[in-house]
Amino acid sequence: MDVLLGRKDRSLHLKAAGGATAVLAITMLAGSWTVVTAEEGARNANLTTYPTALWWSIETATTVGYGDFYPVTPWGRVIAAVVMVVGITTYGIVTAALATWFVGREDRRRRHLDRMVEEAVHRLSDETAHALHERFDRVERMLTTKGEPGAGAG
Repeated sequence: MDVLLGRKDRSLHLKAAGGATAVLAITMLAGSWTVVTAEEGARNANLTTYPTALWWSIETATTVGYGDFYPVTPWGRVIAAVVMVVGITTYGIVTAALATWFVGREDRRRRHLDRMVEEAVHRLSDETAHALHERFDRVERMLTTKGEPGAGAG
């Protein structure tokens, strides 16, 4: 659990996705066990073994729901609703975390490019200003040397 939640350098959205995934795994395991208990002895029950119930909880949490297994008792249906809500919520959180990661990555790339362009513009501006100053200094020197006595002969 510490790997998913405890690292200080992980971003909040990754911690949330990791925590939701851990809660989903626990819910699916516990839901599988409790649905077998709730369905035990019920007429037409098809969730009577833990492996079957585990497969059902995976189908239910991922909203695939083939319809091959389903609870027939009221408590079994309550458990199914909990597994569904936790599954849908988890996949929503994980999807949001991935979207946040992609958007953040693109934002960092754009900020980096903006900084590079800004630095290039400053460099170019400084180089242009320096070149203009040198030309003006040369023109000034030429003008001042032409105005000096003896400079016009030549």
